[in-house]
Amino acid sequence: MINDEYFLAALRLAAGNDPIPSHVSAAARDVYGLRIPQARTAGPVECAATRTSSGTRDDDGSHLMRFVTAGLTFDVEMTVGDGLIDVAGQVVPYPGEGTLVDVKTPHLTLTTRITHNGQFAATGLPPGWVSVVCHRPGHMPVQTMWVRIRP
Repeated sequence: MINDEYFLAALRLAAGNDPIPSHVSAAARDVYGLRIPQARTAGPVECAATRTSSGTRDDDGSHLMRFVTAGLTFDVEMTVGDGLIDVAGQVVPYPGEGTLVDVKTPHLTLTTRITHNGQFAATGLPPGWVSVVCHRPGHMPVQTMWVRIRP
């Protein structure tokens, strides 16, 4: 059953009679600023290693996730400890010499070179939203979907 007050408020908003709250506009601008122009997005997939498409949380507080896009797979483990997040992962197939990986939060980006077998790590991130971006020389960046990690 639809709440009458909610329904009337939605109609007023749709008719343009209620302004968009300033915090909603500010949040939209902030999110837009997080985008990476021309990046391809790797979405979560279900696999035996991660057991679910949204990842699992083990007893030790780690989250295992797999993200896939045409040509690249990201296996990512996010571990929460002492109120901070550590991220470790692997990009397969090996994306090549000179590849950089950004581990991003809305307010912090840690950049690291990928190892010869596609591995990367970043430590000491604040809890909240996290995304991984792979920058391969000569290719468009590939970014995982944002996931929210809580302590």
